[in-house]
Amino acid sequence: MKKLLLGTVLAGVVAIGAACSNNSSMQGHDMSNMNMKEENTAQDSSKKLPLATNTEVLSGKEINLTAKEALLQINDQVKLPVYTYNGSVPGAQIRVKQGDNVKIVLKNELPEPITIHWHGYPVPNNQDGVPGVTMDAIKPGETFTYEFTATVPGTYWYHSHQKSAEQVDKGLYGTLIVEPKNEEKVDRDYTLVLDEWMSNPDEGNMDMSGMDHSNMNNENSSDNQQMDMSSMGHDMMNMYDIFTINGKSGSAVKPLKVKKGEKVRLRLVNAGYMSHKLHLHGHEFKIVATDGQPLKNPQPIKDELLNIAPGERYDIEFIANNPGEWLLECHGDMEGADGMKVKIQYEDQTNNTDKENAKENLPIVDMTKYGKHELGQFTLDQKYDVEYTMDLGTAMGKDGMIFTINGKTYPETAPVNVKTGDLVKVKIVNNSPKDVHPMHLHGHFFQVLSKNGKPVTGSPLIKDSLNVNPGEEYVVAFKADNPGNWMFHCHDLHHASAGMVTEVKYTDYKSDYTPDPNDTTNKGE
Repeated sequence: MKKLLLGTVLAGVVAIGAACSNNSSMQGHDMSNMNMKEENTAQDSSKKLPLATNTEVLSGKEINLTAKEALLQINDQVKLPVYTYNGSVPGAQIRVKQGDNVKIVLKNELPEPITIHWHGYPVPNNQDGVPGVTMDAIKPGETFTYEFTATVPGTYWYHSHQKSAEQVDKGLYGTLIVEPKNEEKVDRDYTLVLDEWMSNPDEGNMDMSGMDHSNMNNENSSDNQQMDMSSMGHDMMNMYDIFTINGKSGSAVKPLKVKKGEKVRLRLVNAGYMSHKLHLHGHEFKIVATDGQPLKNPQPIKDELLNIAPGERYDIEFIANNPGEWLLECHGDMEGADGMKVKIQYEDQTNNTDKENAKENLPIVDMTKYGKHELGQFTLDQKYDVEYTMDLGTAMGKDGMIFTINGKTYPETAPVNVKTGDLVKVKIVNNSPKDVHPMHLHGHFFQVLSKNGKPVTGSPLIKDSLNVNPGEEYVVAFKADNPGNWMFHCHDLHHASAGMVTEVKYTDYKSDYTPDPNDTTNKGE
């Protein structure tokens, strides 16, 4: 096991559901360890695994992915067994153009069933990759072909949705870039995927037998109980002691090369379970897109932190107009934060006067006030066909901590029932005492209309993943324009596995997939 599996330790895992390419080196990914050396794993001295390779870029009419095991060299001291798509963490970047018909053939060479979920992408429902809901999990030795049309440009990612709290933890993810038909060209285009790891995974195998489980059967336990368990969860999360960019940490992260005068795009993807506040040194930058969707007239900002929650993506751009060597670094006091940094190096420049300042208290960009204000597709006061309130909570279940929507855990949560063409408004309220809930909707984009009762005053904010801190309230809206049965869940996947999931269900949709009630391998959480 790579990391601490809180969904297993703290809660009874809730099952969701009945759930030829052109290769090129990928800028922004570490290209070291290209030799496929054989080494013993920490788990099984008799089993030898190859070292993880560099992340490749794949395009073409048919893209082949193979899920397989490897050893990931995170830094000069830590090497961990991982799950990969095509032998790397992150897995191969799939890069296509808007309008392309995308065909991905996935072969499973792992010892357990897997899938691919196209995070943020409005694929047809039968391509969404949720075992027990849209398909059967792909068993070891089997192959499955995903097909969809790349209709919406932007930065997306893909990951397994089978036992996802474990499999994404182990590295089973990659990025999907859809280039627009009329793309504004940049000189450098780097993709940076954020994640967290445990340097000693064995510490995560906690013995819970000595825990006091009295009064745990009552889901409406006292706030003090919730706070105690929530605090324990946060202490356990501190066991993630290595933060990475593209599977590397600290000095192992490959520098980003630039030349003076170039326009540089950074695609930032959070594949982990913690929010990360990033600071770009020495340059103004613009946030040009969030979750793949462009922002209107983004203004330059400097020395502000960009908070990236689990599942979110941000595209930022800057002009390389300040020669030297500068950092993009994570701010915070977590043990692993100092490893989540990358150097931006000007070619032919050796002067380096930049200093780390990860403890400095800088303002955080408020995305509800960023960019030019104009009316989007939805407004707060228009008429909606469906309205739904999503009360997010933390409670105690009979087997440990659970995470609830309107007091229930999946599959007992009430779905958002819609029909094709409906306009839907959802109020999301986080009543958990300490837990942050990054909520992700499959198959749709939603517009963020208000935060804590105040309307959005910046650019129309279109997202598929929204970070909701304790005590916060958001109102979002979307059009039911992609028929199917879709997950709406917390993307702290430990929270999802412990119940914080509901579905958007189209009442006028008839699925051609029927889960096998005898198939116990489908674990779509």
